[in-house]
Amino acid sequence: MSININTIKTQLPKCPGIMGKSEFINTAVLVSLVLKAGELHFLFEERSSSIRQGGEICFPGGFYQKDIDNSFEQTAIRETTEELGINASKIEILGPMDTLLAPIGVTIDPFVGVLHIDDIFQLNINNHEVARVFLLPVSYFQKHAPEIYQVKPMAHPVDSTPDGKTKVLLPFEKLGLPKRYHQPWGGVPMNIYVYHTPEAMIWGLTAKIVYYFLLLYENQKKCSDSLITK
Repeated sequence: MSININTIKTQLPKCPGIMGKSEFINTAVLVSLVLKAGELHFLFEERSSSIRQGGEICFPGGFYQKDIDNSFEQTAIRETTEELGINASKIEILGPMDTLLAPIGVTIDPFVGVLHIDDIFQLNINNHEVARVFLLPVSYFQKHAPEIYQVKPMAHPVDSTPDGKTKVLLPFEKLGLPKRYHQPWGGVPMNIYVYHTPEAMIWGLTAKIVYYFLLLYENQKKCSDSLITK
Protein backbone atom coordinates (compact mmCIF):
# COMPACT_ATOMS: atom_id res chain seq x y z
CA MET A 1 0.00 0.00 0.00
CA SER A 2 1.41 3.37 -0.99
CA ILE A 3 1.47 6.16 1.57
CA ASN A 4 -0.91 9.01 0.87
CA ILE A 5 -2.59 11.79 2.80
CA ASN A 6 -5.73 9.79 3.58
CA THR A 7 -3.68 6.83 4.85
CA ILE A 8 -1.71 9.09 7.16
CA LYS A 9 -4.89 10.69 8.53
CA THR A 10 -6.45 7.32 9.35
CA GLN A 11 -3.29 5.95 11.02
CA LEU A 12 -2.46 8.90 13.24
CA PRO A 13 -3.33 8.09 16.89
CA LYS A 14 -6.57 9.48 18.21
CA CYS A 15 -5.02 9.60 21.69
CA PRO A 16 -1.28 10.27 21.36
CA GLY A 17 0.88 8.33 23.77
CA ILE A 18 4.62 7.83 24.20
CA MET A 19 6.57 7.09 21.04
CA GLY A 20 8.58 3.88 21.43
CA LYS A 21 6.92 2.94 24.72
CA SER A 22 7.41 -0.74 23.96
CA GLU A 23 11.19 -0.18 24.00
CA PHE A 24 11.02 0.77 27.68
CA ILE A 25 10.36 -1.33 30.75
CA ASN A 26 6.67 -0.61 31.39
CA THR A 27 5.26 -0.51 34.92
CA ALA A 28 2.09 0.62 36.64
CA VAL A 29 1.33 1.72 40.19
CA LEU A 30 -1.77 2.37 42.24
CA VAL A 31 -1.87 5.76 43.94
CA SER A 32 -3.73 4.20 46.83
CA LEU A 33 -6.16 6.31 48.83
CA VAL A 34 -7.79 5.26 52.10
CA LEU A 35 -10.60 7.22 53.74
CA LYS A 36 -9.90 7.19 57.48
CA ALA A 37 -11.71 9.31 60.07
CA GLY A 38 -13.26 11.31 57.25
CA GLU A 39 -9.89 12.25 55.73
CA LEU A 40 -8.13 10.89 52.65
CA HIS A 41 -4.78 9.23 53.25
CA PHE A 42 -2.11 7.93 50.90
CA LEU A 43 -1.13 4.32 51.53
CA PHE A 44 2.59 3.74 51.06
CA GLU A 45 4.72 0.62 51.16
CA GLU A 46 8.24 0.17 52.45
CA ARG A 47 9.94 -2.30 50.16
CA SER A 48 11.34 -5.46 51.72
CA SER A 49 15.12 -5.56 52.17
CA SER A 50 15.25 -8.78 50.14
CA ILE A 51 14.12 -7.15 46.86
CA ARG A 52 15.48 -4.49 44.53
CA GLN A 53 15.54 -0.99 46.07
CA GLY A 54 14.86 -2.51 49.48
CA GLY A 55 13.88 -0.09 52.21
CA GLU A 56 12.60 2.56 49.82
CA ILE A 57 9.05 3.90 49.91
CA CYS A 58 6.66 3.35 47.01
CA PHE A 59 3.08 2.86 45.95
CA PRO A 60 1.84 -0.68 45.21
CA GLY A 61 2.71 -1.66 41.66
CA GLY A 62 5.11 -3.46 39.40
CA PHE A 63 5.98 -4.65 35.92
CA TYR A 64 3.43 -4.90 33.13
CA GLN A 65 3.23 -8.53 31.98
CA LYS A 66 1.76 -8.77 28.51
CA ASP A 67 0.92 -12.46 28.92
CA ILE A 68 -1.16 -11.73 32.02
CA ASP A 69 -2.33 -8.13 31.91
CA ASN A 70 -4.80 -6.76 29.39
CA SER A 71 -3.96 -3.19 30.38
CA PHE A 72 -1.73 -1.12 32.63
CA GLU A 73 -4.71 -0.62 34.90
CA GLN A 74 -4.91 -4.36 35.34
CA THR A 75 -1.20 -4.40 36.20
CA ALA A 76 -1.76 -1.85 38.96
CA ILE A 77 -4.69 -3.83 40.37
CA ARG A 78 -2.94 -7.20 40.13
CA GLU A 79 0.22 -5.98 41.82
CA THR A 80 -1.78 -4.28 44.56
CA THR A 81 -3.74 -7.43 45.36
CA GLU A 82 -0.52 -9.48 45.41
CA GLU A 83 1.39 -7.06 47.62
CA LEU A 84 -1.33 -5.99 50.04
CA GLY A 85 -3.43 -9.13 50.18
CA ILE A 86 -6.57 -7.19 49.33
CA ASN A 87 -9.40 -8.43 47.14
CA ALA A 88 -9.74 -6.61 43.81
CA SER A 89 -13.39 -5.95 44.62
CA LYS A 90 -12.23 -3.56 47.35
CA ILE A 91 -10.24 -1.44 44.88
CA GLU A 92 -12.13 1.38 43.15
CA ILE A 93 -10.20 2.91 40.26
CA LEU A 94 -10.90 6.62 39.89
CA GLY A 95 -8.83 7.05 36.76
CA PRO A 96 -5.33 7.34 35.31
CA MET A 97 -2.74 10.05 35.71
CA ASP A 98 -0.28 11.00 32.98
CA THR A 99 2.38 8.43 32.16
CA LEU A 100 5.69 9.16 33.86
CA LEU A 101 8.74 8.61 31.67
CA ALA A 102 11.84 8.00 33.78
CA PRO A 103 15.29 8.56 32.25
CA ILE A 104 16.38 5.16 33.57
CA GLY A 105 14.41 3.53 30.75
CA VAL A 106 11.16 2.91 32.60
CA THR A 107 7.61 4.17 32.11
CA ILE A 108 5.22 4.33 35.05
CA ASP A 109 1.47 4.49 34.52
CA PRO A 110 -0.12 5.67 37.80
CA PHE A 111 -3.78 4.94 38.47
CA VAL A 112 -5.58 6.65 41.32
CA GLY A 113 -7.70 4.27 43.34
CA VAL A 114 -9.59 4.04 46.61
CA LEU A 115 -8.99 1.05 48.89
CA HIS A 116 -12.29 0.31 50.62
CA ILE A 117 -10.84 -0.68 53.99
CA ASP A 118 -11.19 0.85 57.44
CA ASP A 119 -7.52 0.63 58.30
CA ILE A 120 -4.30 -1.13 57.29
CA PHE A 121 -4.80 -3.89 59.90
CA GLN A 122 -7.29 -5.41 57.43
CA LEU A 123 -4.51 -6.07 54.93
CA ASN A 124 -2.51 -9.27 54.63
CA ILE A 125 0.72 -7.90 53.20
CA ASN A 126 3.20 -10.03 51.28
CA ASN A 127 6.27 -9.85 53.53
CA HIS A 128 8.56 -11.07 50.77
CA GLU A 129 7.97 -7.83 48.88
CA VAL A 130 6.65 -5.45 51.54
CA ALA A 131 8.29 -4.72 54.89
CA ARG A 132 5.41 -2.55 56.12
CA VAL A 133 2.66 -0.22 55.00
CA PHE A 134 1.61 3.09 56.49
CA LEU A 135 -0.89 5.89 55.94
CA LEU A 136 -0.21 9.60 55.65
CA PRO A 137 -2.91 12.25 55.18
CA VAL A 138 -3.00 13.82 51.73
CA SER A 139 -3.29 17.12 53.58
CA TYR A 140 0.21 16.59 55.04
CA PHE A 141 1.69 16.89 51.56
CA GLN A 142 -0.45 19.92 50.81
CA LYS A 143 1.00 21.64 53.88
CA HIS A 144 4.61 20.50 53.46
CA ALA A 145 6.27 21.31 50.16
CA PRO A 146 9.02 18.98 48.96
CA GLU A 147 12.67 19.78 48.79
CA ILE A 148 13.72 19.88 45.14
CA TYR A 149 17.13 18.77 43.90
CA GLN A 150 18.39 17.97 40.42
CA VAL A 151 20.33 15.26 38.63
CA LYS A 152 21.68 15.31 35.12
CA PRO A 153 21.00 12.14 33.06
CA MET A 154 23.46 11.64 30.22
CA ALA A 155 23.51 9.55 27.04
CA HIS A 156 26.53 7.25 27.27
CA PRO A 157 27.81 5.79 23.96
CA VAL A 158 30.28 3.55 25.83
CA ASP A 159 29.79 1.30 28.84
CA SER A 160 31.99 -0.90 31.03
CA THR A 161 31.42 -4.61 31.49
CA PRO A 162 31.67 -6.26 34.95
CA ASP A 163 35.19 -7.52 34.09
CA GLY A 164 36.39 -3.98 33.37
CA LYS A 165 36.31 -4.11 29.57
CA THR A 166 34.91 -1.36 27.39
CA LYS A 167 31.68 -2.00 25.51
CA VAL A 168 30.81 0.31 22.64
CA LEU A 169 27.06 0.79 22.56
CA LEU A 170 26.99 3.31 19.73
CA PRO A 171 29.76 2.86 17.08
CA PHE A 172 30.33 6.60 16.66
CA GLU A 173 33.52 6.24 14.63
CA LYS A 174 32.03 3.70 12.23
CA LEU A 175 28.98 5.91 11.76
CA GLY A 176 31.10 9.03 11.32
CA LEU A 177 29.29 10.90 14.07
CA PRO A 178 30.59 14.31 15.18
CA LYS A 179 33.14 14.39 18.03
CA ARG A 180 30.53 15.62 20.53
CA TYR A 181 28.88 12.19 20.39
CA HIS A 182 32.10 10.32 21.22
CA GLN A 183 31.62 11.31 24.89
CA PRO A 184 28.49 11.36 27.08
CA TRP A 185 26.10 14.06 25.91
CA GLY A 186 22.76 15.56 26.82
CA GLY A 187 22.41 16.27 30.48
CA VAL A 188 19.20 18.28 30.74
CA PRO A 189 18.66 18.59 34.54
CA MET A 190 15.61 16.82 35.95
CA ASN A 191 13.98 17.52 39.30
CA ILE A 192 14.21 15.10 42.19
CA TYR A 193 11.49 15.66 44.79
CA VAL A 194 12.01 14.78 48.46
CA TYR A 195 9.31 14.76 51.14
CA HIS A 196 10.34 14.40 54.79
CA THR A 197 7.47 12.81 56.69
CA PRO A 198 6.94 11.40 60.23
CA GLU A 199 7.06 7.88 58.77
CA ALA A 200 9.91 7.99 56.27
CA MET A 201 11.61 10.03 53.61
CA ILE A 202 9.69 9.75 50.33
CA TRP A 203 11.65 10.66 47.26
CA GLY A 204 12.30 9.85 43.61
CA LEU A 205 9.55 8.64 41.32
CA THR A 206 7.05 8.08 44.13
CA ALA A 207 7.53 11.64 45.36
CA LYS A 208 7.17 12.93 41.82
CA ILE A 209 3.83 11.14 41.45
CA VAL A 210 2.66 12.66 44.75
CA TYR A 211 3.79 16.11 43.61
CA TYR A 212 1.89 15.91 40.32
CA PHE A 213 -1.14 14.34 42.01
CA LEU A 214 -1.39 17.46 44.18
CA LEU A 215 -1.04 19.65 41.09
CA LEU A 216 -4.25 18.08 39.76
CA TYR A 217 -6.09 19.60 42.69
CA GLU A 218 -4.24 22.92 42.50
CA ASN A 219 -4.96 23.25 38.77
CA GLN A 220 -8.64 22.50 39.36
CA LYS A 221 -8.75 25.07 42.18
CA LYS A 222 -7.13 27.72 39.97
CA CYS A 223 -9.64 26.97 37.22
CA SER A 224 -12.56 27.26 39.67
CA ASP A 225 -11.19 30.48 41.16
CA SER A 226 -10.82 32.04 37.72
CA LEU A 227 -14.43 31.19 36.89
CA ILE A 228 -15.61 32.83 40.12
CA THR A 229 -13.73 36.07 39.41
CA LYS A 230 -15.11 36.42 35.89
